[in-house]
Amino acid sequence: MDKINKTEEEWRKELSPEEYQVLRGKDTEEAYSGLYWDAHDKGIYRCKACGAELFSSEDKFTSKTGWPSFTQPVKDGKIILEEDKAYGMDRIEVKCARCLSHLGHVFDDGPPPTNKRYCINSISLKLEKE
Repeated sequence: MDKINKTEEEWRKELSPEEYQVLRGKDTEEAYSGLYWDAHDKGIYRCKACGAELFSSEDKFTSKTGWPSFTQPVKDGKIILEEDKAYGMDRIEVKCARCLSHLGHVFDDGPPPTNKRYCINSISLKLEKE
């Protein structure tokens, strides 16, 4: 899949103001406010900005955090992890490898076997149901 390089102005035209604020502005939606935090449908979660496959419903779990949580990406190379020291915190940001949009953060408090919790904003995702 080819990388997507768009100007911020192009992104502003394609995304809603709320989507832009999270995907491009690295904001976080309010807990328990997103479409997918309690979704149980089967399918593939894609990047809302570019449509890249990111996560499978098979790897989604209930984290009781208010955001969709996954144990792993659908395939290697679909996401990029970057250090995030914003707001005085030390976190790992999760970005779409195709368009570099902000998805959320990953933590080491998930269930086995990965012990990872990819805590992703619902607004960053679009579920393609099976």
